[in-house]
Amino acid sequence: MNIGLFGLEGEEKAARYLKKQGYKIIAKNFQTRFGEIDIIAENKEYIIFVEVKARGENSIAEPKEFVDSRKQRKIITTAEIYLAENPTEKQPR
Repeated sequence: MNIGLFGLEGEEKAARYLKKQGYKIIAKNFQTRFGEIDIIAENKEYIIFVEVKARGENSIAEPKEFVDSRKQRKIITTAEIYLAENPTEKQPR
């Protein structure tokens, strides 16, 4: 399977899951020069910034192992930019 398509499929699966959990998807693939956030969603209380890491069933590592401190910093910086452009009273996560 094409890796890019596999990643998009993972993002769509994550978005469907979030919707079932009561979240509204407000942005996908939000990009700045500092990085990208795969999904931004909100519910009544929170706005969440989601990094999707799709892995095959034979993967030897957990998806969380692929989000190191450098990647976390990029996500945080990108989320801060999103929030500056789109103010909200909701708690970011």
